[in-house]
Amino acid sequence: MQKHTLALLLAVMAGGALTGCGEQAGPTQGQMPPTAVDVVTLGASTVTLDTELTGRTSALRIAEVRPQVSGILQKRLFIEGSDVKAGDLLYQIDPSLYEAEVASARANVAKAQANERTAQLKAKRYESLLKVKSISSQDYDDALASWKQAQAEVMAAKAAQRTAEINLGYTRITAPISGRISSSAVTEGALVTAQQATALTTIQQLDPMYVDVRQSTADLLRLKQLAAAGKLKTDERHGAPVNFTLEDGSVYPEAGSLQFSDVSVDETTGMVTLRVVVPNTHNLLMPGMFMRATLQEGQRQDALLVPQVAVSRTPRGGASVMVVSADNKVEVRDVQVSRMVGNNWLVESGLKAGEKVIVAGLQKVKPGADVNPSEAKAAATPAAPQSK
Repeated sequence: MQKHTLALLLAVMAGGALTGCGEQAGPTQGQMPPTAVDVVTLGASTVTLDTELTGRTSALRIAEVRPQVSGILQKRLFIEGSDVKAGDLLYQIDPSLYEAEVASARANVAKAQANERTAQLKAKRYESLLKVKSISSQDYDDALASWKQAQAEVMAAKAAQRTAEINLGYTRITAPISGRISSSAVTEGALVTAQQATALTTIQQLDPMYVDVRQSTADLLRLKQLAAAGKLKTDERHGAPVNFTLEDGSVYPEAGSLQFSDVSVDETTGMVTLRVVVPNTHNLLMPGMFMRATLQEGQRQDALLVPQVAVSRTPRGGASVMVVSADNKVEVRDVQVSRMVGNNWLVESGLKAGEKVIVAGLQKVKPGADVNPSEAKAAATPAAPQSK
């Protein structure tokens, strides 16, 4: 009985010892190794910031053609919708009346010149007579005044002749500018009047063309604030190249140049108009077409870029990333991002240069977890659509 009790006691003690050993060995055998993740170490860089604005095309120059003299329209000498050059003859007004006026004006000039010659001879004759005191000084003064008056009448007659010749020239209505001409509002035989309200036709210069794009004052203020803080280096925007995308999504083959920005804000929209001149060599553009313009805003100094794949959206609409701390633990960091630059987000706050952001393996880790970070290769970051 005593032997049986002793054996049972020894068995219980041996079992307890084995259990204790098992509890001590368990954590070592079941511990998981740190999770491998790919990271990108952030570094400050200088990036060029672009902005995309929308606008519509308009003709560089528009000229409404109106008659400057009245008369019956004899001929229309252009093809509607064709290209014309400055000086091309467009219409012919009946010149008969104006030719007669020119002839009359020339006759008046000849008459005035004859009178002036007679007055001149009389004045010279009186000058000789005055020297020998054959006439009074008053008679000579009257003769001299008559001569000068005759000279003035010659000048007036010549001016009237020039006016008549100009009016005759106005019977030939020519193109004031080069460009594409619209349809004609009148036909042969119609009576037209000087400076009439209705234009005979319209010419638009379509190469180059204007594109008027609009930018919000909020964006302009943001750029000025960044520049004032030394975060954005802006050059003189006048003449800066501008690229375009057509309404169908295709890239327009020719770049334009920025001419000026408006000096006032549209009170109804809060927008500022920027005018761009764009070549239209291939006649792809027409007035009123919708276009998207990409303009360079400036260079951002010491910019931090984080890959798009590293940024997650929080339930409240914010942005966050996972970073690896100095002791290789995962931390969640709220960040503020403003825009896409290539495949990366531009970081405004929440991160600093030298920090490691997880770009691969995000689904396998959680805050506080131990990780084994390795620097991601450039090709490991998937491409993301570029947003302005």
